[in-house]
Amino acid sequence: MRVIAAIPARYQSSRFPGKPLALILGKPMIQYVYERSSAACRVDEVWVATDDQRIYEAVKSFGGKVVLTSPNHESGTERVAEVARKIPADVVINIQGDEPLIRPEAIDILAEAMAEDQNTPMATLKRKISRKQDIDNPNCVKVVTGREGFALYFSRFPIPFDRDGHVPPCVYQHIGIYAYRKDFLLQIPALPPSTLEQTERLEQLRILENGYKIKVIETDYESYGVDTPEDVPRIESMLMKTSLKLNQP
Repeated sequence: MRVIAAIPARYQSSRFPGKPLALILGKPMIQYVYERSSAACRVDEVWVATDDQRIYEAVKSFGGKVVLTSPNHESGTERVAEVARKIPADVVINIQGDEPLIRPEAIDILAEAMAEDQNTPMATLKRKISRKQDIDNPNCVKVVTGREGFALYFSRFPIPFDRDGHVPPCVYQHIGIYAYRKDFLLQIPALPPSTLEQTERLEQLRILENGYKIKVIETDYESYGVDTPEDVPRIESMLMKTSLKLNQP
């Protein structure tokens, strides 16, 4: 099974223009994502998908593989699908370009899940939420799954909702990294946008509303995305702490 990872990276961002090129301890963020993704054991190649020449040149400068894509895509999934049309692969893993602390083992978990179940068209990750503020945060997307591990629903609202006012024993955060069968990925841009997707502003709901299954695998991986310039010092601090631990005798 040939697995490629694709990292969609666009320059324009309402909250953080040029985000993929933001320097983190002197190195562009997209380079961290690329290098960490390349460390995954189950990935054969990593590609950056961008519509911007500046990002294209930056990836080339550190020796990365990059595809210049159409500027007309409405989502990262469409951008990744364009890469998938050009690169031989059985499975394509979509990795967010604003997660410089992505763990290679999280990527491998998805690749292994796709290898184990050849009938699964798509897979993603979840982790148990431990902080009450995350349950109530609409930017922390929640997911509920059935007994066989397939997604029932994704929401920005706390789900499951306890009508008696108790905190549910298990609320799971959706981790936004996806693995697709290549043939299924190529179908997604043609699926009609769904009412649920447009209401929640969650693209993965289009998959469910059109009748397809999403396998959800539990992990302890915690996602640390960069949404605004104010997030950069926090990521730098975490990287420095990690470096100090690795260098301790």
